[in-house]
Amino acid sequence: MPSVLNVKREDLDSKEKRANYTVGIIGCGQVGILYADAFAQAGYKVTCNDENQSLLRKLARAKNCFPNPEVEARIKKHIAAGNLSTSSVRKTTVAQSDIIVFVANVKLDKKRNSDTSELERVCKQIGAALKKDSLLIYVGVGGFGSAESLIKETLENTSGLVAGKDFFAAYNPLHYSKGQPSDSLEKVELIVTSSDKPSLESAFNILKTVSANVKSTSEVKAAELAVLFKVAQHDANMALANELAVFCENAGIDFFRVLKLLNTDTAGFWPTISEEVNNREACLLIESAENLNVKLRLPLLCRQINEDMVKHAVILAQDALRSCGKTLRRARVAVLGSATPNTSTEAFIKSATVKGAKIALFDPVLSKTEASDSTPVLKRSLNETVEASDCLVVLTGHESFKRLNLKRLRAVMKSPAVLVDLIGVADPKKIEAEGFIYRGLGRGIDKT
Repeated sequence: MPSVLNVKREDLDSKEKRANYTVGIIGCGQVGILYADAFAQAGYKVTCNDENQSLLRKLARAKNCFPNPEVEARIKKHIAAGNLSTSSVRKTTVAQSDIIVFVANVKLDKKRNSDTSELERVCKQIGAALKKDSLLIYVGVGGFGSAESLIKETLENTSGLVAGKDFFAAYNPLHYSKGQPSDSLEKVELIVTSSDKPSLESAFNILKTVSANVKSTSEVKAAELAVLFKVAQHDANMALANELAVFCENAGIDFFRVLKLLNTDTAGFWPTISEEVNNREACLLIESAENLNVKLRLPLLCRQINEDMVKHAVILAQDALRSCGKTLRRARVAVLGSATPNTSTEAFIKSATVKGAKIALFDPVLSKTEASDSTPVLKRSLNETVEASDCLVVLTGHESFKRLNLKRLRAVMKSPAVLVDLIGVADPKKIEAEGFIYRGLGRGIDKT
């Protein structure tokens, strides 16, 4: 079997040949699971490692480990076939892997400045166990210049090995938001880059076995900026869509009906309340610009517009309750969203609570025992969350939220019942036909 450092396309042209190589996935959030699924599907032997033991237990059972049920079904098959396993020991996972896929992002501190401490810590853990003749592919958004100055240098200093000689190191800059609908790596555009040719060729050949949609470049900083620019473009489209959606609400026009009349491609031109979408990446771009004494005025404005949409969600709930003689103060509000910290759901709950609302939250991915202390309102089931509530707010696009039994929910809620739809659960007329007072993002209501 050829070393991964010298692997050619012909060495990987069948599942039987790929089965000779082991892949360690470090970081098993949604992105990590997507890569684990893709590598296992391609025939590699995959081991998943994460510091979150609860997440590993879910992954081992293939239960609530990914919002798309098709991915979960494939994970279950990979486990049964012996192509995918989990490990709680990072050192062992790294040491026994020919290919290490390290998934992580730079975080933001309270002042929205980049905080690389956790990324550096994990790089040191990997470097301490890194063996010669292995390939490491970093997946994520580390910010402008981080691939060479932080990740590569930390791996070399900790391992005592030289990238491009003793081991290979490549970067796969990837922005993947929680609301992204992709159920396969084939549907995600991948860029792979490295400053040395051998690392780039090896990483490209391996990634081509899991996705046909791979571009390669030796310009590392250009690749880093490519993903940040893509986020900036998406943020601008989202900001414009959000502004026009609010306009349509006040004009009594359905924004989505207007979209159908446009002759241009409207992909990505979609309003959303999810303020965490693009947040980190947009801030990294703005920070990089400030470090170069450049002020990016439009990205700054777009970020502010998109983050203000959480406040708009609260206004929609207030307006809907007011229309049926209720107020947000002391109203029981059932929220279908995410219990993960630092999300639009958390921001909505804080804002609504300040205004006196009594919140109950349901997240189908997290049980109450697995949630952090920051989400004490988390309930164990959908029925428990919705029962005796005045208002139902759908904040995230989890698959189960798109198949709600509106008749059953309406039966357990107080009358009159309010539904604030921020993801497009169903046609407004169908929701109103079930007896709900309806408000939706971009859905103009005739208030005369």
